[in-house]
Amino acid sequence: MPKHIIVSGAGIAGTALAHELAARGWRATVLERFPEHRSEGQNVDIRGAARAVIQKMGVEAAVRAANTTEVGIRFVRADGSTAAAFPVSRHGGADGPTAELEILRSELSRILFERSSEHADYRYGVSIADVADHGDRVTATLDDGSALDGDALVIAEGLRSRSRRFVTSAAVRDFSMYFAYATLPRRDSDEKWWLWQRATRSRAVHLRPDNVGTTRAILTFFSDARGFEDLDRESQVTILRRTFADVGGIAPRVLGDLEAGAPLYFSVVGQVRSPTWSKGRIALLGDTAFCNATFGGAGTSLALIGAYVLAGELAGAERISTAFAQYERVMKPFAGAAPKVSERALRLANPRSRNGVRALDAALGLAANPIVKKVSALASRAMTNTGEELLPAYPDAPHRARLG
Repeated sequence: MPKHIIVSGAGIAGTALAHELAARGWRATVLERFPEHRSEGQNVDIRGAARAVIQKMGVEAAVRAANTTEVGIRFVRADGSTAAAFPVSRHGGADGPTAELEILRSELSRILFERSSEHADYRYGVSIADVADHGDRVTATLDDGSALDGDALVIAEGLRSRSRRFVTSAAVRDFSMYFAYATLPRRDSDEKWWLWQRATRSRAVHLRPDNVGTTRAILTFFSDARGFEDLDRESQVTILRRTFADVGGIAPRVLGDLEAGAPLYFSVVGQVRSPTWSKGRIALLGDTAFCNATFGGAGTSLALIGAYVLAGELAGAERISTAFAQYERVMKPFAGAAPKVSERALRLANPRSRNGVRALDAALGLAANPIVKKVSALASRAMTNTGEELLPAYPDAPHRARLG
């Protein structure tokens, strides 16, 4: 009888793990507390060793076909002029923030879900209420009163995981930076560039293209107040309107579309570093285990790498505990190499004063100089190519072809 994995969380990490274990003949049950597969989400990118992982998973062609069409990033002023521009990188991210493999989070999740859903049981609108590790198996009791037995349980619920407590008491460290994500109606004037407009008082406005007929917007700001992400939508829009009323540039368009009902998602930047990633037959995966910050691109790549490594170790080990220990040993260098993020660094990158904004624009303009870019690209290329050699070469997945 095939082994059974219970996965809590149907995001990138959870769907990728279900995909990989299904390819290795495991049964997978994926639990998701949201009532349906989530279609919202902003751009994510796939860099470094994660590029090799999607090749091994057999989804590279689908990922490329779902590219957001973004051609690079332009730092713009309120009057529309360009302070600096960085085109898309063709070698893993050396030129700037836009990677060659740029995709919406929802599109990447969809690709993995569609290729695993025929061979994995996805259950929506349920979450874990309690867990019992019996030594030879694990039981997850769900909030609807039902229970599941499995050979192992993997918690891939993201930074704000409610089930991390079954492995560790590690707490999320919240920074003071809020992100408001919105999906706007596309206009004929919208570009294929990522537009990033800075404003005083550490505020910023972003517009980004997508491949599904809309435009993605982000508003960021700092506040010592907590709990904005838990407010109702009307209150959140009021906060954004008051915070960005004087910004100008592309801000009025975003605020106007929010007033008209554009979808909105609020989050606060956070970080967690769990001291251990497993306990008995329970393991943590993705941002639940190793989230350096809730933005920046590294989280998606680490989720893909982690799912590939964990599936390979589980399929090849006789004991679950051995697989978990090996997974943690292999993944620690990848997680440790992620860009270091701190609240101080975030504030430096988002100046409060007009002079600070101008100074940062001038620095970006220098960095965008062709000569400087060529030198930095050589160093960055070497950096982004590291990591692939650290990926273990697991045996071929015998059921890979059936996943399409």
